[in-house]
Amino acid sequence: MVIAVEQTEKMIAQLAQELKVRPEHAAAVVQLLDEGNTVPFIARYRKEQHGTMDDQTIRMLSDRLNYLRGLENRRAEVKNSIEEQGKLTPELAGAIDAASTLAEVDDLYRPYRPKRRTRASIARDKGLEPLAELLFSGKADSSDPLVLAARFTDPDKGVETPEEALAGARDILAENLSDDADIRKRLRLQMQKNGTLRSEAATEEDTVYRLYYEYEEPIRRLQSHRVLAINRGEKEGILKVSVQAGDAEAVSLVLRCAVRPGHPFAALLQEVAEDAWDRLIFPSLEREIRSDLTDAANEQAIRTFALNLRPLLMQPPVKNRVTLGFDPAYRTGCKLAVVDGTGRVLETGVIYPTKPHNKTEESKKVLRRLCDSHGVTCIAIGNGTASRESEIFVADFLREYGKEVSYMVVSEAGASVYSASKLGAEEFPDFDVSLRSAVSIARRLQDPLAELVKIDPKAIGVGQYQHDMPQARLSETLDGVVEDCVNAVGVDLNTASPSLLRRVAGVSPTVAKNVTAYREENGCFHSRKELLKVSKLGPKAFEQCAGFLRVPESENVLDRTAVHPESYRAAEKLLSLCGYTLADVGRLSELNQRMKEFGEQKAAEACGVGLPTLRDIAAELQKPGRDPRDELPPPLLRTDVMDMNDLKPGMQLTGTVRNVVDFGAFVDIGVHQDGLVHVSQITDRFIRHPSEVLTVGDVVEVTVLEVDVQKKRISLTMKKQKPGGAASKAG
Repeated sequence: MVIAVEQTEKMIAQLAQELKVRPEHAAAVVQLLDEGNTVPFIARYRKEQHGTMDDQTIRMLSDRLNYLRGLENRRAEVKNSIEEQGKLTPELAGAIDAASTLAEVDDLYRPYRPKRRTRASIARDKGLEPLAELLFSGKADSSDPLVLAARFTDPDKGVETPEEALAGARDILAENLSDDADIRKRLRLQMQKNGTLRSEAATEEDTVYRLYYEYEEPIRRLQSHRVLAINRGEKEGILKVSVQAGDAEAVSLVLRCAVRPGHPFAALLQEVAEDAWDRLIFPSLEREIRSDLTDAANEQAIRTFALNLRPLLMQPPVKNRVTLGFDPAYRTGCKLAVVDGTGRVLETGVIYPTKPHNKTEESKKVLRRLCDSHGVTCIAIGNGTASRESEIFVADFLREYGKEVSYMVVSEAGASVYSASKLGAEEFPDFDVSLRSAVSIARRLQDPLAELVKIDPKAIGVGQYQHDMPQARLSETLDGVVEDCVNAVGVDLNTASPSLLRRVAGVSPTVAKNVTAYREENGCFHSRKELLKVSKLGPKAFEQCAGFLRVPESENVLDRTAVHPESYRAAEKLLSLCGYTLADVGRLSELNQRMKEFGEQKAAEACGVGLPTLRDIAAELQKPGRDPRDELPPPLLRTDVMDMNDLKPGMQLTGTVRNVVDFGAFVDIGVHQDGLVHVSQITDRFIRHPSEVLTVGDVVEVTVLEVDVQKKRISLTMKKQKPGGAASKAG
């Protein structure tokens, strides 16, 4: 449906206000999106047009734009439907246009929406609507409702007695009250402000939902993780859930909205209001409130997942290290895979250091041979079954080995999904599933981004309740995070897998396969322009993707940078203005100073670009192909292992944040069981969400508060401890 220019301008003004950006910048992003440009391309290469918004803000704008357009289309559909019924008044059309949410639009449409057969519709068919109107207006020549109702008895229409007529009229009035948009809006607001959500046990069993066996909390204060937990408990039949709304206050509100003081039929209308609330309004609003709570909780959980996924993907790579991937297991043995600094598999094997085999010494000999033969300097251990025993075995081996080799326990979430996938089989057709997992574990340490893009983001496991969320919305959000990360880092055109290429802006899965097919047939690419020879990669796709693809083998040094081909002349002009040539790229320590001396704005004008683009070009010329991940703290590698039994309150440790959730953060402190830093223990100042302070991958200093070995629970704090305690130092 085409949206009028006036409505589009209103949307842009609303977007600018909500996102706190200038209207012209919001309008530029809307136009760029409508022209088919990708978010990474807009964020990186159209900064002058949108005022240097980042990719996350542009995605928020895009999401909100889609909602507002959907709202406008719904308004048009509703008005058309009412107009076809001949009931659209200027006042009603104005109210629909003023509605700010889909719920408000649907409330206004409710009286005109085709209904299934109801008690009220049956009463209308019996000719009782005039009686209902008479009772509601109070303009009658009798104060006795039954006297009035007697005039509407008609056996031919199925109305045998005055009581039947009166009952039918009351049904009509109750439905009219329940369809009143203003009443519904006020009741909804009242429920959201004063209502509570209550859950109680539906079983006598002791379960993980015990906290919610007798639980009640105001709707306005409910946290998203509690909503999702209660929903899951209800779905599993363990909890019974209801909304408490204050029936007396609700009925009173209905009467105040609908009945004037001193009405002759106030007592009857009181009964009608009670019936409308109990039978029609409350059940409907309860569903709406529950649905709204779930939608808000899902959105919060999806945001949390996205917040966690971004730093996980952007973890610094462990570059140029020969790495041994160690996939732990019991009966079937631990699978090993040695990969070189580029991720190429050098050798694989299987050892049996864990129960029931316990071939510890024999396994150490194999590990020693692999480390000696290939110069292994790092071991990546998967965190799945038998991980604890495997970590102890590796730490013991390293103490005996004596050379500089360290290890890290790596999350193997999704590794089995990749190993059993078509992609895994295509990449390693001669390996069984478990050996593919060992390779994946090694590569996750070397380059998390390049390896994790092969896996459905939902399987990476850094969220909460991800299987309960709307999967399409979750996938859309997480795919956007992956795309932003891949394009922020950049991709080597000649080594990237199809999985990585398809995440590049403007590159579809088909084009990604065509790129790799072109490489196989013609050898490596020697320039960005050569991309245009790839099947189905046209000028628009080239415009979107070229700046994010690096060609190290190109003779043109700019092809190795994030400078977009459309800005090559500008880059050359900048170099010339500052007394350099392309041969100097990468050795431009005085470039910024010379730009300032020349005048940045003057240089931008001379180069034909805006100031933000000029600065981006200068940054790339100084550090061509720079990796933003290199600026982050390196991952925490270990050489020894601790046991949970070794932990004591007051012990200070260094750990890595593995997951950030609404109520806190889980930290790997090297004892196989992650410890929880509750949101109240993260910092001395008040924070609403742990993500205000922590991200996945952060290396943090923590102090042990409490250890429950039986329940495998570790409580940690990041707050500074008061001096004088007997804290011991470890890790």
